[in-house]
Amino acid sequence: MTTSNTTSPNKTKTKTNGGYLFLPQRLSRGTFLKWLRRTHAWLGLWGATLGLLFGFTGILLNHRDVMKIPIGKMEQQEIQLVLPEPHPLDPKALAVWLGESLKIDTEQAKIRREAPKTVTWNNASYQQPSLWQITVRNPKHMVQAEYWEGNSFVSVKQGESNLLQMLTNLHKGSGMGVAWVLLVDSLAGGLIVLSLTGTLLWTRLHGNRLAAAGLGLGSLSLAIGFALQAIAV
Repeated sequence: MTTSNTTSPNKTKTKTNGGYLFLPQRLSRGTFLKWLRRTHAWLGLWGATLGLLFGFTGILLNHRDVMKIPIGKMEQQEIQLVLPEPHPLDPKALAVWLGESLKIDTEQAKIRREAPKTVTWNNASYQQPSLWQITVRNPKHMVQAEYWEGNSFVSVKQGESNLLQMLTNLHKGSGMGVAWVLLVDSLAGGLIVLSLTGTLLWTRLHGNRLAAAGLGLGSLSLAIGFALQAIAV
């Protein structure tokens, strides 16, 4: 009598780990995942160069007070310029004259006019004249002029940044226009999207939901804790 052994088909084990933990089942394959990977990759390429700049200067700015890392500096000098006759009638006219005299562009100058006021010195009251301030700044150069209305001269401070200071000014957007601000905004928005897509992609390569939650909540808790410690009175 021949005995036939019936072999049962191998059952595929259901994976408990390694899936996309934060995605519904219907989004865990196909077109959506292609879009997710491509978005993550292209945004990473878009921000790579600017990320190097902001990462490097961010480290310098982050450590300049506590660890005393010497960052860039600006060499300054102060001069006095004799005003022409007749004197400029308002701060805008003064800015135009400064641009012609110093060979600089004052179209985007910041102009501030402080009204005359009464000040007290040694129990005596004096009338302080109006103060005009004109500032022209870019990452490399800085010009700041002060003029007390009625004087025959204007005091001008000029500064020139070294390489590290120039990179730091780029990081802070000092003296930069709208185009640079929008470019940096696009990088910041890209980092937000990269964080979200990176989290989703990470869950495919690693499994444990507890580890994922622990890493995310742990880093957030540390950031909040250190911030509260710093601002506590």
